[in-house]
Amino acid sequence: MKDFASLKVLDRFSAVLEKFGCDYTVLRQILQVKLTMDSRRVPTVIGRNQRSRKGQDGDSDKNSFIRSLWIYGFMGLIAVPFVLMSQNYLFQMSIVFSILMFLITTSMISDFSSVLLDIRDQAIIGTKPVKKRTVSFARAIHITIYLIFLTGALTGPGLVAALIRHGPVFFLIFLLDVILMDIFVMVITALLYLLVLHFFDGERLKDIINYIQIILSLVIIIGYQLVGRSFQVFRLHIVFHAAWWQVLVAPFWFGSTFSWFGHGPITSQITTLSILAIVIPIILFSVYVRLMPVFENKLQKLSNNAVRHAKGIPWWIRAVSRVISGSHEETIFFRFGTLMMSKEREFKLKVYPSLGFSLVLPFIILINPALSGGLKGLASSKLYLSIYLSAFVIASVVMMLQYSGQYKAAWIYQTAPITNLSHAYRGTVKAFLVRLMMPIYLFESIVFVAVFGLRVIPQLVVVALALLLYTVICFVLLTKDLPFSQPFQVAQQRQTLIVFLLMFIMGAFAGIHYAFTLIPFGVYLYMAVLLILNYIGWHFGFNRLTVSLPSAAAKKE
Repeated sequence: MKDFASLKVLDRFSAVLEKFGCDYTVLRQILQVKLTMDSRRVPTVIGRNQRSRKGQDGDSDKNSFIRSLWIYGFMGLIAVPFVLMSQNYLFQMSIVFSILMFLITTSMISDFSSVLLDIRDQAIIGTKPVKKRTVSFARAIHITIYLIFLTGALTGPGLVAALIRHGPVFFLIFLLDVILMDIFVMVITALLYLLVLHFFDGERLKDIINYIQIILSLVIIIGYQLVGRSFQVFRLHIVFHAAWWQVLVAPFWFGSTFSWFGHGPITSQITTLSILAIVIPIILFSVYVRLMPVFENKLQKLSNNAVRHAKGIPWWIRAVSRVISGSHEETIFFRFGTLMMSKEREFKLKVYPSLGFSLVLPFIILINPALSGGLKGLASSKLYLSIYLSAFVIASVVMMLQYSGQYKAAWIYQTAPITNLSHAYRGTVKAFLVRLMMPIYLFESIVFVAVFGLRVIPQLVVVALALLLYTVICFVLLTKDLPFSQPFQVAQQRQTLIVFLLMFIMGAFAGIHYAFTLIPFGVYLYMAVLLILNYIGWHFGFNRLTVSLPSAAAKKE
């Protein structure tokens, strides 16, 4: 096995780990196996073209996550303008840490939760004389290695900007705060899972974990909004408004440590926040270390697959499938997609947090105008266009429809009497829209009608048509592997940039919609155009398929 550079760095801390009660030799071997398996995790089924390159192992030691870090680096550029500011360090660095915590926490709960809660190695390690503390540290260090890469990519541009703009002391404090932030995010996630593991077990536990991930995502969004609303621009100067609840918002802790550079008075609240930035992560880490054996014991609950009565497809989904499906095959795949999205736990783990974003983002835009101008002023505005933000989830879900934890069963496509693959795609995409997107959009529409009045109903119909057309565009531009036929590990590196760029297309839809609102009866003209484009898109967009059915070799794998 390859001797990874990260393990060579870890060797320098072997004495420290042994003081924590770890068997370092065993811990290193466990990590080496985990990292080796990670490097082999992406099989030759990545992309349609790579199937023909099976056996070429020139990149066998390259982890797909490592190869995708440049995307995180690109996202990290968002924080650079705030780092370059020098007017109010508390403001700018609180915003920076809000951005970083948002990106890191969402990655933690969507990409690394499966690693944190992984029990597949228990069948091997559990039968050997290995200390639970050693296994727990191996699990934590495994996540930490990837968290370091992720954080390094996200904070790299900001750290360089800090060193050039503010000097080495600012840079070192920034780096220390980033380390403390990583500890805080990782430990608070693990402790929250431990709390859930304590009260639930079996299938119910796995469902609760999905709900916790959605709640975490919403908490991060709300916290990000609270940070921005603690400051006010007054005569081009940013003024901080102290409040008791700010001690509960972690970005303030880390942002306050930069106030000691002389921007503004050092108040008792600044001192308290700075102390919290150092003390809370250390305390949480100490608690986590003590509870590591308990965490390992509780993880066994995940293997308790208690018998649970299978739930069928709801009657209303069956009714909708008969109405909107164009063929019997499409109806079958509509129901198949509905079942997979409701039962595929890893799919829910990666998608449901984004659904939370789509649910709350349109309303967040309305908060400031509602506070400043009241509901009457809001009702007369065109901020109903913020409902376009509900499309945040569409591109990523359309991409995720290709993946499944049971992807090896995709050979069934070859044996099933499928006459037209477009029916499979169209039915699965419609299932996503009805099962996941429609409830969110209907709820938001009801709230928007209550806020803006009946006049927005035609506008909401136009937005719905735009979302339908946008879904087809996402499908056409993204790779079209068979539904639920690829492993989830492939999703970590493929098409992330395209998904990011597709958000600008939805922004273009919103801009065009706004332009039509400036024309008399323009909304109805735009509605007619969208109806025509939807007819063309939904009838012909799914026919441009280049994917072939899985071969018999795929079945043997």
